[in-house]
Amino acid sequence: TICDPELTVGMPPHVTAGTGLDALAHCLEAYCSPFFHPMAEGIAVEGMRLVKEYLPRAYRDGSDLEARAHMMSAAAMGATAFQKGLGAVHALSHPVGALYDTHHGLTNAVFIPYVLVHNRDAIEPKIERLAAYLGLPGRFDAFLEWALAMRSELAVPHTLAGLNIGPERFDQMSAMAPEDPTAGGNPVPITRDGARRLYETALAGRL
Repeated sequence: TICDPELTVGMPPHVTAGTGLDALAHCLEAYCSPFFHPMAEGIAVEGMRLVKEYLPRAYRDGSDLEARAHMMSAAAMGATAFQKGLGAVHALSHPVGALYDTHHGLTNAVFIPYVLVHNRDAIEPKIERLAAYLGLPGRFDAFLEWALAMRSELAVPHTLAGLNIGPERFDQMSAMAPEDPTAGGNPVPITRDGARRLYETALAGRL
């Protein structure tokens, strides 16, 4: 790819937020995937640092070329890293996008904290190392709090209701999620019942 940050200057803030958080989701899920690919894992970690440092800047000022350039790097790094795998964020998000035509990155962003909590027992040591690299005080909870604060700063809805999605098609989506190609990369196996619980949790806003 040829990445020219000047081409992204005209993106409105909500698109900047959605695409930037999609890069975060790619890096985060690749990092948490149980498959072995240490090079992709390292790329994912640095990609998340770039998102942390530069996405709020790009959101606040779309003409900030330094922030735009680093976010283009983070997006490319996420696409490189996810050869290691993705997971439940994407497996849950794809059915929502298919049935409701929601923005993919924005939908991913809604699911991130719920999937983090769902996967906690399997990923806590890795998230602790990640939090340290990102300069976050504390451990797993510090990373979770940062993810929630980032979503709030970028005006991302906390629940599926914020995307105008209710429970009417949860049965259908819960059947689709475990069959999604990304489901196999989740560190905790995704079942139909588990997907249903995650959809219900994301609608209610329970963490």
